[in-house]
Amino acid sequence: MTHPIDPSLQCEFAVDVVRQLTRAGFRALWAGGCVRDLLMGKSPKDFDVATSATPVQVRALFGERKTIPVGESFGVIIVLGPRGAGQVEVATFRTDGSYSDGRRPDQVVFSTPEEDAARRDFTINGMFYDPLTETVSDYVGGQADLEAGIIRAIGNARQRFAEDKLRMLRAVRFAAHLDFEIDDSTVDAVRDMAGEISVVSAERITQELTRMLTDRHRRRAIHLCRFTGLLSLIIPELAELLQHEEASEWNVTLAMLDELRQPTFELALALLLRTVPFADPNDRSRIEEHGHVAAVCRRLKLANKQTDRVCWLVGQQSALRGADQLRLSTLKRTLAHPGREELLELTRVAAVARGEELTDVEFVRSFLQRTPAKELDPPPLLTGNDLIQLKIEPGPKFADYLELVRIEQLEGRITSRDEAIAFVCALISPSPKPQA
Repeated sequence: MTHPIDPSLQCEFAVDVVRQLTRAGFRALWAGGCVRDLLMGKSPKDFDVATSATPVQVRALFGERKTIPVGESFGVIIVLGPRGAGQVEVATFRTDGSYSDGRRPDQVVFSTPEEDAARRDFTINGMFYDPLTETVSDYVGGQADLEAGIIRAIGNARQRFAEDKLRMLRAVRFAAHLDFEIDDSTVDAVRDMAGEISVVSAERITQELTRMLTDRHRRRAIHLCRFTGLLSLIIPELAELLQHEEASEWNVTLAMLDELRQPTFELALALLLRTVPFADPNDRSRIEEHGHVAAVCRRLKLANKQTDRVCWLVGQQSALRGADQLRLSTLKRTLAHPGREELLELTRVAAVARGEELTDVEFVRSFLQRTPAKELDPPPLLTGNDLIQLKIEPGPKFADYLELVRIEQLEGRITSRDEAIAFVCALISPSPKPQA
Protein backbone atom coordinates (compact mmCIF):
# COMPACT_ATOMS: atom_id res chain seq x y z
CA MET A 1 0.00 0.00 0.00
CA THR A 2 1.36 3.41 -0.97
CA HIS A 3 0.99 6.44 1.27
CA PRO A 4 0.76 10.11 0.23
CA ILE A 5 4.06 11.94 0.47
CA ASP A 6 4.35 14.79 2.96
CA PRO A 7 6.80 17.34 1.42
CA SER A 8 8.16 18.34 4.83
CA LEU A 9 8.78 14.70 5.82
CA GLN A 10 10.32 14.06 2.41
CA CYS A 11 12.74 16.97 2.83
CA GLU A 12 13.64 15.91 6.40
CA PHE A 13 14.37 12.40 5.18
CA ALA A 14 16.55 13.71 2.32
CA VAL A 15 18.54 15.73 4.89
CA ASP A 16 18.83 12.67 7.12
CA VAL A 17 20.22 10.55 4.27
CA VAL A 18 23.00 13.12 3.77
CA ARG A 19 23.56 13.29 7.53
CA GLN A 20 23.96 9.52 7.91
CA LEU A 21 26.33 9.28 4.95
CA THR A 22 28.40 12.19 6.27
CA ARG A 23 28.60 10.70 9.78
CA ALA A 24 29.81 7.45 8.24
CA GLY A 25 32.74 9.33 6.73
CA PHE A 26 31.45 9.79 3.18
CA ARG A 27 30.85 12.95 1.23
CA ALA A 28 27.16 13.38 0.39
CA LEU A 29 25.31 16.19 -1.40
CA TRP A 30 21.91 16.84 -2.90
CA ALA A 31 22.24 16.80 -6.68
CA GLY A 32 20.47 17.74 -9.90
CA GLY A 33 16.93 19.03 -10.20
CA CYS A 34 16.25 19.38 -6.49
CA VAL A 35 19.17 21.81 -6.21
CA ARG A 36 17.91 23.78 -9.20
CA ASP A 37 14.42 24.01 -7.71
CA LEU A 38 15.75 24.95 -4.29
CA LEU A 39 17.81 27.81 -5.71
CA MET A 40 14.75 29.01 -7.62
CA GLY A 41 12.73 29.13 -4.42
CA LYS A 42 10.60 26.13 -5.35
CA SER A 43 9.87 23.03 -3.28
CA PRO A 44 11.61 20.05 -4.89
CA LYS A 45 9.27 17.24 -5.94
CA ASP A 46 11.93 14.64 -5.23
CA PHE A 47 15.48 14.47 -3.96
CA ASP A 48 18.61 12.88 -5.38
CA VAL A 49 21.79 12.43 -3.38
CA ALA A 50 25.28 12.06 -4.86
CA THR A 51 27.91 10.49 -2.62
CA SER A 52 31.42 9.12 -2.44
CA ALA A 53 30.00 5.90 -0.93
CA THR A 54 29.80 2.93 -3.27
CA PRO A 55 26.51 1.07 -3.79
CA VAL A 56 27.70 -1.71 -1.47
CA GLN A 57 28.53 0.82 1.23
CA VAL A 58 25.18 2.59 0.81
CA ARG A 59 23.26 -0.69 1.26
CA ALA A 60 25.40 -1.65 4.25
CA LEU A 61 24.72 1.72 5.90
CA PHE A 62 20.95 1.86 5.39
CA GLY A 63 20.25 -1.87 5.41
CA GLU A 64 19.11 -4.19 2.65
CA ARG A 65 15.45 -4.02 3.75
CA LYS A 66 15.44 -0.23 3.33
CA THR A 67 17.28 -0.12 -0.01
CA ILE A 68 16.58 -1.18 -3.57
CA PRO A 69 19.45 -1.70 -6.05
CA VAL A 70 17.60 -0.31 -9.08
CA GLY A 71 20.77 0.66 -10.92
CA GLU A 72 23.59 -0.79 -8.89
CA SER A 73 25.82 -1.23 -11.94
CA PHE A 74 25.50 2.53 -12.50
CA GLY A 75 25.99 3.29 -8.82
CA VAL A 76 22.31 3.98 -8.07
CA ILE A 77 20.50 2.79 -4.94
CA ILE A 78 17.01 3.76 -3.77
CA VAL A 79 16.78 4.39 -0.03
CA LEU A 80 13.27 4.00 1.37
CA GLY A 81 12.06 6.50 3.94
CA PRO A 82 9.51 6.22 6.75
CA ARG A 83 5.80 6.49 6.01
CA GLY A 84 4.99 9.72 4.20
CA ALA A 85 8.64 10.54 3.45
CA GLY A 86 8.89 8.80 0.08
CA GLN A 87 12.29 7.67 -1.13
CA VAL A 88 15.65 9.14 -2.11
CA GLU A 89 17.84 8.08 -5.02
CA VAL A 90 21.45 7.79 -3.88
CA ALA A 91 24.09 7.65 -6.63
CA THR A 92 27.84 7.33 -6.34
CA PHE A 93 29.89 10.14 -7.90
CA ARG A 94 30.86 8.81 -11.31
CA THR A 95 32.14 9.43 -14.80
CA ASP A 96 30.54 7.65 -17.74
CA GLY A 97 32.11 5.63 -20.51
CA SER A 98 30.82 5.63 -24.09
CA TYR A 99 27.08 5.53 -24.86
CA SER A 100 26.79 2.99 -27.66
CA ASP A 101 22.97 2.86 -27.39
CA GLY A 102 22.49 6.63 -27.17
CA ARG A 103 20.87 6.26 -23.77
CA ARG A 104 23.00 4.59 -21.08
CA PRO A 105 26.76 4.48 -20.55
CA ASP A 106 28.43 1.18 -21.40
CA GLN A 107 30.38 1.44 -18.17
CA VAL A 108 30.88 3.85 -15.28
CA VAL A 109 33.85 4.72 -13.11
CA PHE A 110 33.32 6.04 -9.60
CA SER A 111 34.89 9.47 -9.29
CA THR A 112 34.72 12.94 -7.74
CA PRO A 113 31.95 15.57 -7.53
CA GLU A 114 33.72 17.67 -10.18
CA GLU A 115 33.86 14.77 -12.62
CA ASP A 116 30.30 13.76 -11.79
CA ALA A 117 29.03 17.26 -12.57
CA ALA A 118 30.83 17.26 -15.93
CA ARG A 119 28.90 14.21 -17.19
CA ARG A 120 25.42 15.66 -16.46
CA ASP A 121 23.13 17.23 -19.07
CA PHE A 122 22.64 20.97 -18.42
CA THR A 123 24.45 23.44 -16.20
CA ILE A 124 21.33 24.23 -14.18
CA ASN A 125 21.05 20.50 -13.38
CA GLY A 126 24.75 20.04 -12.61
CA MET A 127 24.99 21.70 -9.20
CA PHE A 128 25.29 20.14 -5.73
CA TYR A 129 23.99 21.36 -2.36
CA ASP A 130 24.96 20.41 1.16
CA PRO A 131 21.81 20.71 3.32
CA LEU A 132 23.89 20.40 6.50
CA THR A 133 26.08 23.44 5.79
CA GLU A 134 23.66 25.07 3.32
CA THR A 135 26.38 25.54 0.73
CA VAL A 136 26.30 25.14 -3.06
CA SER A 137 29.01 23.37 -5.04
CA ASP A 138 28.90 24.59 -8.64
CA TYR A 139 31.59 23.34 -11.01
CA VAL A 140 29.75 24.05 -14.28
CA GLY A 141 28.43 27.61 -14.02
CA GLY A 142 24.89 26.53 -13.20
CA GLN A 143 24.16 29.41 -10.81
CA ALA A 144 25.06 32.03 -13.41
CA ASP A 145 22.88 30.35 -16.05
CA LEU A 146 20.04 30.00 -13.55
CA GLU A 147 20.17 33.73 -12.82
CA ALA A 148 20.43 34.56 -16.53
CA GLY A 149 17.61 32.18 -17.48
CA ILE A 150 19.67 30.05 -19.86
CA ILE A 151 19.56 26.35 -20.73
CA ARG A 152 23.14 25.40 -21.61
CA ALA A 153 24.58 21.94 -22.15
CA ILE A 154 27.53 21.11 -19.91
CA GLY A 155 30.74 21.11 -21.93
CA ASN A 156 30.28 20.13 -25.58
CA ALA A 157 26.58 20.13 -26.45
CA ARG A 158 26.94 17.63 -29.28
CA GLN A 159 28.75 15.22 -27.00
CA ARG A 160 26.05 15.54 -24.34
CA PHE A 161 23.32 14.83 -26.91
CA ALA A 162 25.29 11.99 -28.49
CA GLU A 163 25.37 10.33 -25.08
CA ASP A 164 21.60 10.51 -24.66
CA LYS A 165 19.50 11.72 -27.59
CA LEU A 166 16.50 12.37 -25.33
CA ARG A 167 18.41 15.31 -23.89
CA MET A 168 17.41 17.26 -27.00
CA LEU A 169 13.76 17.05 -26.01
CA ARG A 170 14.65 17.75 -22.40
CA ALA A 171 16.40 20.96 -23.44
CA VAL A 172 13.16 22.10 -25.06
CA ARG A 173 11.04 21.05 -22.10
CA PHE A 174 13.24 22.79 -19.53
CA ALA A 175 13.36 25.97 -21.62
CA ALA A 176 9.57 26.05 -21.91
CA HIS A 177 8.77 25.01 -18.35
CA LEU A 178 11.20 27.49 -16.78
CA ASP A 179 10.60 30.16 -19.44
CA PHE A 180 14.34 30.23 -20.18
CA GLU A 181 16.23 30.72 -23.42
CA ILE A 182 18.35 27.95 -24.92
CA ASP A 183 22.02 28.84 -25.37
CA ASP A 184 22.96 29.31 -29.04
CA SER A 185 25.47 26.47 -29.20
CA THR A 186 23.02 24.16 -27.44
CA VAL A 187 20.10 24.94 -29.73
CA ASP A 188 22.33 24.68 -32.80
CA ALA A 189 23.36 21.21 -31.69
CA VAL A 190 19.71 20.21 -31.26
CA ARG A 191 18.83 21.41 -34.75
CA ASP A 192 21.82 19.67 -36.29
CA MET A 193 21.22 16.38 -34.48
CA ALA A 194 17.41 16.33 -34.40
CA GLY A 195 17.26 13.39 -36.81
CA GLU A 196 18.96 11.20 -34.21
CA ILE A 197 15.87 11.38 -31.98
CA SER A 198 14.70 8.32 -33.93
CA VAL A 199 16.90 6.05 -31.81
CA VAL A 200 15.04 7.01 -28.63
CA SER A 201 12.28 4.64 -27.52
CA ALA A 202 8.69 5.71 -28.05
CA GLU A 203 8.00 5.36 -24.34
CA ARG A 204 10.68 7.90 -23.39
CA ILE A 205 9.55 10.34 -26.08
CA THR A 206 5.95 10.03 -24.92
CA GLN A 207 7.01 10.70 -21.35
CA GLU A 208 8.61 13.99 -22.41
CA LEU A 209 5.62 14.90 -24.58
CA THR A 210 3.30 14.26 -21.65
CA ARG A 211 5.28 16.62 -19.46
CA MET A 212 5.33 19.29 -22.17
CA LEU A 213 1.66 19.11 -23.08
CA THR A 214 0.36 19.11 -19.51
CA ASP A 215 2.56 22.04 -18.51
CA ARG A 216 1.13 25.57 -18.66
CA HIS A 217 3.93 26.55 -21.06
CA ARG A 218 2.85 23.91 -23.57
CA ARG A 219 2.54 26.41 -26.42
CA ARG A 220 6.19 27.44 -26.16
CA ALA A 221 7.32 23.83 -25.77
CA ILE A 222 5.61 22.82 -29.01
CA HIS A 223 6.83 25.96 -30.76
CA LEU A 224 10.41 25.10 -29.77
CA CYS A 225 9.89 21.51 -30.89
CA ARG A 226 8.93 22.85 -34.29
CA PHE A 227 11.80 25.38 -34.39
CA THR A 228 14.41 22.72 -33.61
CA GLY A 229 12.94 20.26 -36.12
CA LEU A 230 12.04 17.71 -33.47
CA LEU A 231 8.26 17.92 -33.87
CA SER A 232 8.07 16.88 -37.51
CA LEU A 233 10.35 13.94 -36.72
CA ILE A 234 8.33 12.77 -33.73
CA ILE A 235 4.97 13.35 -35.45
CA PRO A 236 5.66 13.33 -39.21
CA GLU A 237 1.91 13.54 -39.82
CA LEU A 238 2.28 17.25 -38.94
CA ALA A 239 5.16 17.85 -41.35
CA GLU A 240 3.05 19.28 -44.19
CA LEU A 241 1.27 21.68 -41.85
CA LEU A 242 4.60 22.82 -40.36
CA GLN A 243 6.18 23.65 -43.71
CA HIS A 244 4.62 27.11 -43.86
CA GLU A 245 5.95 29.57 -41.30
CA GLU A 246 2.70 31.51 -41.09
CA ALA A 247 0.27 28.63 -41.56
CA SER A 248 -3.05 29.88 -40.20
CA GLU A 249 -4.21 26.49 -38.94
CA TRP A 250 -0.92 25.96 -37.13
CA ASN A 251 -1.29 29.34 -35.46
CA VAL A 252 -4.79 28.33 -34.39
CA THR A 253 -3.35 25.15 -32.87
CA LEU A 254 -0.78 27.15 -30.90
CA ALA A 255 -3.45 29.58 -29.70
CA MET A 256 -5.65 26.68 -28.60
CA LEU A 257 -2.77 25.04 -26.72
CA ASP A 258 -2.16 28.34 -24.95
CA GLU A 259 -5.79 28.63 -23.90
CA LEU A 260 -6.13 25.14 -22.38
CA ARG A 261 -6.78 24.95 -18.65
CA GLN A 262 -5.01 22.07 -16.89
CA PRO A 263 -5.66 19.57 -19.68
CA THR A 264 -5.18 15.84 -19.59
CA PHE A 265 -2.43 14.55 -21.84
CA GLU A 266 -5.07 12.95 -24.06
CA LEU A 267 -6.87 16.26 -24.58
CA ALA A 268 -3.69 18.22 -25.30
CA LEU A 269 -2.46 15.56 -27.72
CA ALA A 270 -5.82 15.46 -29.49
CA LEU A 271 -5.63 19.23 -29.90
CA LEU A 272 -2.11 18.97 -31.32
CA LEU A 273 -3.34 16.30 -33.78
CA ARG A 274 -6.59 18.06 -34.64
CA THR A 275 -5.59 18.57 -38.32
CA VAL A 276 -4.40 14.97 -38.79
CA PRO A 277 -6.87 12.71 -40.64
CA PHE A 278 -9.02 10.71 -38.28
CA ALA A 279 -9.29 6.93 -38.31
CA ASP A 280 -11.50 4.74 -36.17
CA PRO A 281 -9.13 3.00 -33.68
CA ASN A 282 -10.99 -0.25 -34.31
CA ASP A 283 -10.39 -0.09 -38.05
CA ARG A 284 -7.11 -2.00 -38.22
CA SER A 285 -6.65 -1.57 -41.95
CA ARG A 286 -6.75 2.23 -41.70
CA ILE A 287 -4.60 2.32 -38.57
CA GLU A 288 -1.75 0.91 -40.61
CA GLU A 289 -2.03 3.76 -43.09
CA HIS A 290 0.44 6.59 -42.61
CA GLY A 291 -1.10 9.87 -41.56
CA HIS A 292 -3.90 8.97 -39.17
CA VAL A 293 -4.45 9.85 -35.53
CA ALA A 294 -4.64 6.22 -34.46
CA ALA A 295 -1.30 5.53 -36.17
CA VAL A 296 0.33 8.34 -34.17
CA CYS A 297 -1.05 6.94 -30.93
CA ARG A 298 0.14 3.44 -31.73
CA ARG A 299 3.60 4.69 -32.63
CA LEU A 300 3.79 6.60 -29.32
CA LYS A 301 2.86 3.35 -27.54
CA LEU A 302 -0.19 4.82 -25.85
CA ALA A 303 -2.47 2.51 -23.91
CA ASN A 304 -5.62 1.41 -25.74
CA LYS A 305 -7.76 3.57 -23.47
CA GLN A 306 -5.64 6.62 -24.24
CA THR A 307 -5.76 5.91 -27.98
CA ASP A 308 -9.54 5.55 -27.90
CA ARG A 309 -9.91 8.87 -26.08
CA VAL A 310 -7.55 10.80 -28.39
CA CYS A 311 -9.24 9.35 -31.49
CA TRP A 312 -12.70 10.15 -30.13
CA LEU A 313 -11.76 13.74 -29.34
CA VAL A 314 -10.22 14.35 -32.76
CA GLY A 315 -13.17 12.70 -34.50
CA GLN A 316 -15.71 14.65 -32.44
CA GLN A 317 -13.91 18.01 -32.30
CA SER A 318 -16.69 19.73 -34.26
CA ALA A 319 -19.55 17.69 -32.80
CA LEU A 320 -20.83 20.52 -30.60
CA ARG A 321 -20.79 23.23 -33.26
CA GLY A 322 -24.29 24.63 -33.58
CA ALA A 323 -25.25 22.65 -30.48
CA ASP A 324 -28.66 24.30 -30.20
CA GLN A 325 -29.56 23.01 -33.68
CA LEU A 326 -28.52 19.39 -33.11
CA ARG A 327 -31.02 16.58 -32.85
CA LEU A 328 -31.68 15.78 -29.22
CA SER A 329 -30.59 12.17 -29.71
CA THR A 330 -27.28 13.24 -31.28
CA LEU A 331 -26.55 15.76 -28.53
CA LYS A 332 -27.39 13.32 -25.75
CA ARG A 333 -25.19 10.60 -27.19
CA THR A 334 -22.24 12.95 -27.49
CA LEU A 335 -22.66 14.27 -23.96
CA ALA A 336 -23.07 10.78 -22.48
CA HIS A 337 -19.50 9.93 -23.48
CA PRO A 338 -16.94 9.89 -20.61
CA GLY A 339 -14.79 12.35 -22.58
CA ARG A 340 -17.54 15.00 -22.50
CA GLU A 341 -15.66 17.53 -20.36
CA GLU A 342 -12.56 17.30 -22.53
CA LEU A 343 -14.67 17.79 -25.65
CA LEU A 344 -16.29 20.85 -24.10
CA GLU A 345 -12.86 22.28 -23.34
CA LEU A 346 -11.73 21.53 -26.89
CA THR A 347 -14.81 23.34 -28.19
CA ARG A 348 -14.18 26.31 -25.89
CA VAL A 349 -10.51 26.82 -26.80
CA ALA A 350 -11.30 26.49 -30.51
CA ALA A 351 -13.84 29.30 -30.22
CA VAL A 352 -11.45 31.51 -28.24
CA ALA A 353 -8.58 30.90 -30.68
CA ARG A 354 -10.79 31.91 -33.60
CA GLY A 355 -12.29 34.92 -31.83
CA GLU A 356 -15.77 33.37 -31.84
CA GLU A 357 -18.53 33.57 -29.24
CA LEU A 358 -18.86 30.78 -26.68
CA THR A 359 -22.49 30.20 -27.63
CA ASP A 360 -22.13 26.45 -28.13
CA VAL A 361 -20.35 25.88 -24.84
CA GLU A 362 -22.83 28.01 -22.93
CA PHE A 363 -25.77 26.17 -24.51
CA VAL A 364 -24.31 22.76 -23.63
CA ARG A 365 -23.54 23.83 -20.06
CA SER A 366 -27.12 25.01 -19.65
CA PHE A 367 -28.44 21.80 -21.23
CA LEU A 368 -26.41 19.67 -18.83
CA GLN A 369 -27.66 21.64 -15.84
CA ARG A 370 -31.29 21.01 -16.70
CA THR A 371 -30.92 17.45 -17.98
CA PRO A 372 -30.57 14.63 -15.42
CA ALA A 373 -27.80 12.11 -16.11
CA LYS A 374 -30.37 9.33 -16.45
CA GLU A 375 -31.91 11.18 -19.39
CA LEU A 376 -28.59 11.51 -21.21
CA ASP A 377 -27.99 7.78 -21.27
CA PRO A 378 -31.10 5.90 -20.12
CA PRO A 379 -31.15 2.08 -20.10
CA PRO A 380 -32.29 0.72 -23.50
CA LEU A 381 -36.01 0.03 -23.75
CA LEU A 382 -35.50 -3.07 -25.89
CA THR A 383 -32.83 -5.73 -26.38
CA GLY A 384 -32.21 -8.38 -28.99
CA ASN A 385 -34.16 -10.87 -26.88
CA ASP A 386 -37.21 -8.65 -27.08
CA LEU A 387 -36.99 -8.65 -30.87
CA ILE A 388 -36.69 -12.44 -30.92
CA GLN A 389 -39.88 -12.65 -28.83
CA LEU A 390 -41.54 -10.53 -31.51
CA LYS A 391 -40.63 -13.32 -33.99
CA ILE A 392 -38.05 -11.18 -35.75
CA GLU A 393 -35.33 -13.32 -37.31
CA PRO A 394 -31.80 -12.34 -36.15
CA GLY A 395 -29.96 -10.49 -38.88
CA PRO A 396 -28.92 -7.05 -40.13
CA LYS A 397 -32.35 -5.61 -39.37
CA PHE A 398 -31.82 -6.31 -35.67
CA ALA A 399 -29.35 -3.48 -35.26
CA ASP A 400 -31.48 -1.16 -37.42
CA TYR A 401 -34.59 -1.71 -35.28
CA LEU A 402 -32.70 -1.23 -32.02
CA GLU A 403 -31.05 1.92 -33.35
CA LEU A 404 -34.39 3.40 -34.41
CA VAL A 405 -35.88 2.62 -31.01
CA ARG A 406 -32.89 4.22 -29.29
CA ILE A 407 -33.26 7.39 -31.35
CA GLU A 408 -36.94 7.65 -30.51
CA GLN A 409 -36.15 7.08 -26.83
CA LEU A 410 -33.45 9.77 -26.74
CA GLU A 411 -35.71 12.17 -28.62
CA GLY A 412 -38.30 11.62 -25.89
CA ARG A 413 -40.97 10.32 -28.23
CA ILE A 414 -41.19 6.91 -26.58
CA THR A 415 -40.61 6.33 -22.88
CA SER A 416 -41.65 2.75 -22.06
CA ARG A 417 -41.04 -0.83 -23.19
CA ASP A 418 -44.62 -1.15 -24.40
CA GLU A 419 -44.27 1.95 -26.54
CA ALA A 420 -41.00 0.60 -27.95
CA ILE A 421 -42.63 -2.72 -28.85
CA ALA A 422 -45.52 -0.91 -30.51
CA PHE A 423 -43.02 1.20 -32.46
CA VAL A 424 -41.17 -1.88 -33.75
CA CYS A 425 -44.42 -3.63 -34.63
CA ALA A 426 -45.41 -0.60 -36.68
CA LEU A 427 -42.07 -0.82 -38.49
CA ILE A 428 -42.62 -4.51 -39.26
CA SER A 429 -46.23 -4.16 -40.34
CA PRO A 430 -46.89 -0.55 -41.27
CA SER A 431 -50.55 0.50 -41.45
CA PRO A 432 -51.97 0.23 -44.97
CA LYS A 433 -52.31 3.51 -46.82
CA PRO A 434 -55.93 4.62 -47.35
CA GLN A 435 -57.37 4.05 -50.82
CA ALA A 436 -57.52 7.12 -53.00
